[in-house]
Amino acid sequence: MIRSAHPHRTDSDAVREELDAWRQDLLTRRRFLLAGAGGLAALFAPAGAVAAGGAGANPANPWPLLAAVQDHLFPTELVAPGAREIRALAYLQGVMGDPRGDRDEQRFILQGAGWVEDLSRQRFQTGFVELDPIRREQLLREVASTPKGGNWVSTLLLYLCEALLADPAYGGNPDGIGWAWLAHAPGFPRPTPGKRFGELK
Repeated sequence: MIRSAHPHRTDSDAVREELDAWRQDLLTRRRFLLAGAGGLAALFAPAGAVAAGGAGANPANPWPLLAAVQDHLFPTELVAPGAREIRALAYLQGVMGDPRGDRDEQRFILQGAGWVEDLSRQRFQTGFVELDPIRREQLLREVASTPKGGNWVSTLLLYLCEALLADPAYGGNPDGIGWAWLAHAPGFPRPTPGKRFGELK
């Protein structure tokens, strides 16, 4: 547990600052990698392994794949909520649909879903959603073993953590299920519609 040395800052403030710093580091590294690679055409696989412009490069509906990746990264357990219980997909959809959001990051997440689908069909002749847990693990480990793919997985993990810890006003953590699991007491006042982060002027 991260503890704050400042008497007026809560543990959640310290955690949020750590996550913000990690996210900024991810964004900086990703932009560098994408610029150096000449774009998204070689996002995960070695050069030539997946043809540019493949069917999965811009999937019409990336959400089932992204939900499946979230479920695999943060599965439901008997004593702990998983991605479904914390509404991680709804939270991510809110992030992706935010017009004030980082457009590069939004495109990166969507393009990454397309390349994961392409890689799944190349390796296993079927889509990622149809894979069993063992093959999902194999594929995600292959993706995460590359700098760009590892960055994509890390970005999804970041938003899983946010869905778990953020106030329910932002779309995840319904009824504070993540807080209850972590025995966390949220700070007050809590955000209300019109006074959430990004809405204040």
